[in-house]
Amino acid sequence: MASGISGRTRVCGIFGYPLEHTFSPAMHNAAFEAAGLDFVYLPFPVAPDGLEQAVAAVRALGLAGVNVTIPHKEAVLPLLDQLSEEARLIGAVNTIVNRNCSGRLRGENTDGRGFLRSLKTAAGFEPAGKTVLLLGAGGAARAVAVQLALAGVRKITLTNRSQVRAAEMAADLRTGTGIPAEVLSWPGPEELLPGEALRSADLVVQATSLGMYPGCAQTIPLPYNLFRPGQVACDLVYNPARTEFLKRAGQAGAAAVGGTGMLLYQGALAFELWTGRDAPLETMERALLKAILK
Repeated sequence: MASGISGRTRVCGIFGYPLEHTFSPAMHNAAFEAAGLDFVYLPFPVAPDGLEQAVAAVRALGLAGVNVTIPHKEAVLPLLDQLSEEARLIGAVNTIVNRNCSGRLRGENTDGRGFLRSLKTAAGFEPAGKTVLLLGAGGAARAVAVQLALAGVRKITLTNRSQVRAAEMAADLRTGTGIPAEVLSWPGPEELLPGEALRSADLVVQATSLGMYPGCAQTIPLPYNLFRPGQVACDLVYNPARTEFLKRAGQAGAAAVGGTGMLLYQGALAFELWTGRDAPLETMERALLKAILK
C-alpha cells in the first residue's frame, strides 16, 4: 500500500484460528506496496463459531477478498455463492474473491495450482502422462492430487497412516477426475515402503507433517537409495527449507523441490485474483523468506 490508508483503500485478509504464525500479511502487504496498489492485508482471527458472521462481513464491508486457512477451509464451502472446479473437487477453499465488491463470493483453491507452478519453476516438471507417488492424505495432499489429476497425470499411488482416509481420497479421485488412483499400506515398524512404488514414480510428493520444525530429523521410512536422476521429489514442508526427505532424495539423484514455492505461488495466485494484476513475485518471495526466517 503505497500512499497510506484512505477511504479508497481496498481490504484483503486471512480467516483462520489461530493466526499468530501466519506469513501472509508480510507477503501480501509487500506485494501491494511494490505494485503501487491502494490495498491492505490484515489477519482476522475467526473462531469456528464465528465463521458465518465473518463471511457475511466480507459482503457487508466490501472486502476485496480473503484467504482461508485452518480450521475453515471445508466449513466455508456452503457459505459461498460459487466454487471453482478445483475447490469443488478438493472440497476446500483457501481464497475467497468478492469481485467488484458485488457481494457475490467465489471460492477458489490456489494450493494445487501454486504447487504445479512451483514444480515447473524449480524443476521444469510437466505432469501430463506422468506417474505420482503421494505420501499423505490430508488437505494439502488432496489439493495436490486433484490438481495433478486435472493436469493429466497417468496414475496416482498414495499412502497414509490412516488407510481409511487414503482409500476415501483415492475413491474421490477416481470418481471426480477419472484418474487411476490406488492405495499402498503405510510402512509398519521396521518396514520400508515397497521399492517398486518409489522406483516407478516420476514425481514423489511428501505431504505429511513429518520433518517439519522442530521435528526436523523425522522422515517417512522409504528406500531412499532407489531415488534416481530424472525423478522429482517435492516436500510440502517449508520450515526447514531442506528437509531430511529432500536431503536423502537429492543425494540419490532426484531433483529436490521444497515447500516454499507452493506457499509463494498460491499467494501470488490469490493476489492476481483480487487485483487483476500480475503478482510481483520477487518482492513476495523476499518478504516470505524474511518472515519464515524470523
